[in-house]
Amino acid sequence: MPTKTAERTLPLADSLVRALDINCRITRYLAENLDPKAWHAPTPDGKGRNVAAIVAHIHNVRRMWLKATGSKEIPEELKKETLNAKEALAGLDKSAAALHALVAESLATGVRIKGFKPDTAAFVGYIIAHDSHHRGQIAMLARQAGFPLPKQVEFGMWEWGVR
Repeated sequence: MPTKTAERTLPLADSLVRALDINCRITRYLAENLDPKAWHAPTPDGKGRNVAAIVAHIHNVRRMWLKATGSKEIPEELKKETLNAKEALAGLDKSAAALHALVAESLATGVRIKGFKPDTAAFVGYIIAHDSHHRGQIAMLARQAGFPLPKQVEFGMWEWGVR
């Protein structure tokens, strides 16, 4: 007979999909709360990616993995040169939904994600690490360009229980 703790335990597969989904919502939350002037502000040294380019990169890396795995849903590429918040949010939503489907199917069937080793849990970790790395870059670039995130947003990115 299962214990009360076991009855409340969320299956690991569900937890992994939930963590992926929360990560994607956190990335979206950041993008939707950026000052519009921050998107194409120059970097401090004039080199590297600006905020728009980083947001496009996050989406386009997700897209790259979806293509590599033969996913049925491959969202359109985002163009860093002209990207605005509305386009970015739509793209991020599409890539998040496609990743959700890919990971959920892999976990439900036990079939690995094509081209990614060692397993689906590591893929989820990779996506979370990739998004998180670039969220930090975006927050720093926005601040350096004179458009810092409101404190509420800075702290809000850590509120995984409500996102």
